[in-house]
Amino acid sequence: MEYRQLGHSGLRVSSLTLGTMTFGGQGKFALVGNTELDAAKAQIDLCMEAGVNFYDTADVYSEGLSEKILGQALKPYRDQALIATKARFPMGKEPNQAGASRYHLINACEASLKRLDTDHIDLYQIHEWDGVTPLEETLEAMDSLVRSGKIRYYGVSNYTGWQLMKTLGSAAQNHYLRPITQQIHYTLQAREAEYELLPIAQDQDVGVLVWSPLAGGLLSGKYRRDHQSPEGSRHLQGWTEPPVYDVDKLYDIVDVLVDIAKQKEVSAAQVSLAWLLSKPKVSSVIIGARTDKQLQDNLQAANLVLTQEDIEKLDKVSRPPLLYPYWHQATTASERLSSIDQHLLQPYIDEMENQ
Repeated sequence: MEYRQLGHSGLRVSSLTLGTMTFGGQGKFALVGNTELDAAKAQIDLCMEAGVNFYDTADVYSEGLSEKILGQALKPYRDQALIATKARFPMGKEPNQAGASRYHLINACEASLKRLDTDHIDLYQIHEWDGVTPLEETLEAMDSLVRSGKIRYYGVSNYTGWQLMKTLGSAAQNHYLRPITQQIHYTLQAREAEYELLPIAQDQDVGVLVWSPLAGGLLSGKYRRDHQSPEGSRHLQGWTEPPVYDVDKLYDIVDVLVDIAKQKEVSAAQVSLAWLLSKPKVSSVIIGARTDKQLQDNLQAANLVLTQEDIEKLDKVSRPPLLYPYWHQATTASERLSSIDQHLLQPYIDEMENQ
């Protein structure tokens, strides 16, 4: 298992993180999985044996039950393991039981500490942008939680590029501790993060945690063109994340994944995860599984190294179109691009020059 620096912090985390959205299986999260305590303990045993030291949950997962199960299952390993959780979404019907206000975040943190049965949270994440609460109030709350010892670090999740940059700028301007991570959705099927979020991560030294790296199972190799979806799949049961805008392109990607996987005698899921781990500023990829067999397979991705040829094949088949102003910069400003600009634009520039 490789250990990577978490953003601009001194914390080192395993390249794979166990995501626990499946723990509990209450409410809408039953569509994802219903891992109970004994099964959760078995999964954590497998992860610890493989060298995983990072575990991700959220207060909203199964209405807090995921946190409770994780806290109990991780108890024997607490000194060796890092816990990440999140707050922002409604945890009740009252008007102040949601959002990123100081009131809610501090109350939510204290509630998570109780459910996790721990005295601190290693990474506390704002689960989504709150456009109503003043940003300085949110940042002051997170700064206070760090300085009180209730959390060690904090991060954000599902922010746009401008929201992340405003957060970083406001933290610097007000002398608050700044977020060390962003947790984002990023896969071969959904590469939108490459327009803004990954360049910001490189430029501002913000660690990237990737959620749903197999696109809800769509990149596992089990979904094939003209084949029936596997029984028990999330999409058959009504789970709509992530959206798929181009089904043909999805299957083109899967075809390449399966081809590379056959050559290497590994699963397509492992190839998908290894591709993500090859990308700059990706600190850790969050994996989850309904079964021990799936988890064991995903864990092996930590040791899979793709060739440059493999990566280029996957890059090419999954490459998104250039949005404005990127296409304009690629065609008119290629002589003065930074290395970060080039990471996004150079493949398109090369393609145009070869036409």
